[in-house]
This record gives sequence, C-alpha cells and structure tokens, in this order.
Amino acid sequence: MSRSRLISIIKAVVFVAALLPLAWLVWKAVHNDLGANPVEFVTHTTGDCALIFLLSSLAITPLRKLAKFPDLIRFRRMLGLYAFFYASLHLLTFAGLDHHFNWAEIVPDVYKRPFVTAGFTAWLLLVPLALTSTTWSIRKMGGKNWQRLHWLVYFSAIAAVVHYWWLVKKDITDPLIYAVILSVLLGFRIVVKFNRGRTREARLVASS
Repeated sequence: MSRSRLISIIKAVVFVAALLPLAWLVWKAVHNDLGANPVEFVTHTTGDCALIFLLSSLAITPLRKLAKFPDLIRFRRMLGLYAFFYASLHLLTFAGLDHHFNWAEIVPDVYKRPFVTAGFTAWLLLVPLALTSTTWSIRKMGGKNWQRLHWLVYFSAIAAVVHYWWLVKKDITDPLIYAVILSVLLGFRIVVKFNRGRTREARLVASS
C-alpha cells in the first residue's frame, strides 16, 4: 500500500471518529439519558469537544517536528474544522436550547457576562479560519497573508480556555489542564521561533 493511500485511510478513520461524540449525544438524547440537566450536559460535551479538537489542531505542528512525520500536517485542517463544528454546536446549544433563540436575552448575555463574552469571541475568531480553510483560499490570499490570518487560532484558543476558566466556579481542574496544554503548545512555538531567529542572526554574523 502506498504512503498516500495509507494517509487517506487514516484520514477517513479520523473523520468518522471525530463524529462519534455527536453520535453519542444523539444516542443519549434518543434514549432520554442526558441526565438531570440535559442542556448543561450537551453544552459541556460540545464545549469540551471544541477545545479538544482546537488543541489537537495546534498540536500537529510540534508533533510533526518532534516525530519527524511531516504527513501529520494533512490532519490539521480537518481537526480545525471539527473544532469549529463543535464550537458552533456549543453556541447553538446556548442560543437555542438554553435561551430558545430569544435575542433579547442572548445579546445582553454576550456583553454582560465575561465568560460568555470570551466564549463568543473564541467562536467568532474561528469563523474566518473556517471560511478560508480551502486550498483555493490559500492560493487566492497568498501563503503569507493566509498564515497571518490563521494566527487568529492562537487567540481563539486562549479565549476558549479563558471562557472555560471563568465558567467554572469551584473545581478548576479541567480548565487548568487545558490551560497547561495550551501553554506548552504556545511555548513550543515561541522557543522554535526564538531559536530560528538566533540561527538566522548567527548566519548573518558569520557571513559578514
């Protein structure tokens, strides 16, 4: 089996596996097994999935460098889109199931409650990334401009973790875990960029 064929199969498996949390939620809803507070259960589940996929997409770059497996980059777009998908379900749960699309309640919630503001900001920052996730968009915008736009993912991830942290009132274990993971992923990028800058500076000094 060729390498590209194997990667395609793995991508298909990941694609299906990423839908399992949604299938699980639907199954529990059909069987009236969402617990005492179904809306809260769905909200937390979709929010966790959004964060997991968002951090997974950010983990692709360090993993492909550390594992010396460049083909991992082919999974980043899919994971990022699934992050947006579950974040959108999370937002729809808040707007539809929690507030019944009553915009007179929703809009004040967004700017009066800090954790809601942070969560909505995280989702809003993902919108242009999802819309420009196609190969056509990369060609149309140019690689550098596309990369600059997609730096928004870092701010979205930070806002998402802050959203979770501010949402939790007592036990901050889960948001703390997400915060540590995000810090490691961002720290890795800072170290790599710093080392790259020092290497470039050393080459300039050597050539002068």
